[in-house]
Amino acid sequence: MTFAPGTLSFVKYEGLGNDFVLIDNRTAAEPVLSAEEAAAVCDRHFGVGADGVIFLLSAETGADFRMRIYNNDGSEAQMCGNGIRCLAHFARELGMGGTGSGYRVETGAGLLNIDLLADGRVRVDMGPPHLLADEIPTTLAPADQKAVAASIPVGGVDWRVTCVNMGNPHAVVFVDELATVDLHRFGPLFERDRHFPERVNTHFAEVISPTHLRVKAWERGAGPTLACGTGACAVLVAAVLNGLSHTEATVELPGGPIEIRWDGATNHLLMTGPARKVFSGLL
Repeated sequence: MTFAPGTLSFVKYEGLGNDFVLIDNRTAAEPVLSAEEAAAVCDRHFGVGADGVIFLLSAETGADFRMRIYNNDGSEAQMCGNGIRCLAHFARELGMGGTGSGYRVETGAGLLNIDLLADGRVRVDMGPPHLLADEIPTTLAPADQKAVAASIPVGGVDWRVTCVNMGNPHAVVFVDELATVDLHRFGPLFERDRHFPERVNTHFAEVISPTHLRVKAWERGAGPTLACGTGACAVLVAAVLNGLSHTEATVELPGGPIEIRWDGATNHLLMTGPARKVFSGLL
């Protein structure tokens, strides 16, 4: 560590149960914790406990600030939908001015616009989905084609998977009964399947109605989580591509519901959901 123990301030936030340790990192160009240290902080028995550590850094572009995130295994994620909502509230807590009613944030997935709504929720313009196989990346389809309802054998079962990249790779599997899916068995098998060279976030989804989707998520580098914002966007896109839902729906996650809309005019996904401060402390 580059600081004395007990001197680094942090705040813990959660978005639908997906929880993060947030650190004001504007005085340094790189995260003040190494990947290994971040993983130790995330440990739920010997650390603070979290799905990831998010660092708020000064922007290198025309953004209001920059976001970097380590998963609880120490790997770095390009983006996190629940995490960026938490980061928006953290920036407001720090008294940071922004762009209009929110912030423009530099992430590993590009520049994203965030609005803090009057009811406390946060709306994030997640940008467009990327659907070609080489954009995921996956070998389930030719590089210049989409992987929609593609057949894939995992764990002795032949699944149908639709792949979407929302700044990070997602595999979406629609099932008749979500309760029967063994997430802890199949999640890690999908994550490291040979068809996904950069590993993959996996979502098992049940269609309750064209405007209501129920999901369980296994996140790359984090395992089972109560919610995944980019994954909720990917599920909606996959449902539309398979003719299973409208372009606006409630995605019900174990941690609660989130509203997702695929805007036909811009091709962008709009995610609206909560973020809540849990506590603050010193590392």
